[in-house]
Amino acid sequence: MTLLPSLSPSAAARASAASKKSWHPGIPGLAMAVAGVAAAWAVHRLVPAVPMLTASVVLGVAAAHAPGVRTWVRGACRPGLSLAGKRLMRVGIVLLGLKLSAGDVLGLGWATVAMVVAVVAATFSGTLWLGRRLGLRGDQPLLIATGYSICGASAIGAVSEVSGSDEEDVATSVALVTLCGTLAIAVLPLLHHPLGLDDAQFGRWVGAGVHDVGQVVATAQTAGPEALTDAVLVKLMRVALLAPLVAAVAVTLRRRRAHDPEAPGTGKRPPLVPLFVLGFLAMVGVRTTGWVPDSAPGLAQHAQELLLAAALFGLGSAVHLPTLVRTGGRVAALGLCSWVVIAGASYGGVLLTT
Repeated sequence: MTLLPSLSPSAAARASAASKKSWHPGIPGLAMAVAGVAAAWAVHRLVPAVPMLTASVVLGVAAAHAPGVRTWVRGACRPGLSLAGKRLMRVGIVLLGLKLSAGDVLGLGWATVAMVVAVVAATFSGTLWLGRRLGLRGDQPLLIATGYSICGASAIGAVSEVSGSDEEDVATSVALVTLCGTLAIAVLPLLHHPLGLDDAQFGRWVGAGVHDVGQVVATAQTAGPEALTDAVLVKLMRVALLAPLVAAVAVTLRRRRAHDPEAPGTGKRPPLVPLFVLGFLAMVGVRTTGWVPDSAPGLAQHAQELLLAAALFGLGSAVHLPTLVRTGGRVAALGLCSWVVIAGASYGGVLLTT
């Protein structure tokens, strides 16, 4: 009888390592993100007032600090969670383009288009300036300014790709913008009549001042279908400004890195228009042709929501609460001030253009 040779300890270690390499390092984290999305969906079903994307961020933060789970989040699951926060966010941004057509933008009228551009510019520049004056770390002022002025977490993800932002800065910015956008769902309807706005004006105010598309829908529907239609159209106009903003950030970073040899990320030349932004513009073009079946935008919206939920769970899992607490007062102050700026600017803009 022939005996099979036993493996030496070193050979056994190599065999174990080879077995582990047969699995993609991102699989455990992606599986955790899928579980997080399922849990967020369940929370939304049980408490409809809580948007699924908000639940995803909160559950991600909870997972990062829960005993027994945080070891996995910081270890074996980290590559996959980071992958979800970046790659899945890009795909979600591309699908966002199917919600918008050139006709939608032109149908708003030039006065409304000019109002939206002015509100975005005022919010972005004001938030960026104040964030730097408050001494926030890293790219937080840039990311928070982007999220408030354009479309929340999607815009933060887009700009972070060209700026090469630290994952913790991205996660903190997403958490802040998501929290304020969620509060808007409860606060803004209470101001509808006290501010003297009719339903259409309220819808435009919401579209110009609330961050995420889902949050805009949840807020505007409280005033009826006319408000909801105007809110979505104005909001999509803000979404259309995502591509030029990303391109402007990329150009600014290129110039800074060309003139400052010691600038962070020197040697990395961000593309003027990242591939996923081109994909976003391509989807806008496809929608503009009118060739898209009526069911496609709805299916794309569901897919986009699932992808963004997974991405936000991954980003939420990167939040480190002790670090956030150390800068929490300044971050909260910036969020509150930016919220006041965009609400005030959009309110004035709506009154001037309607």
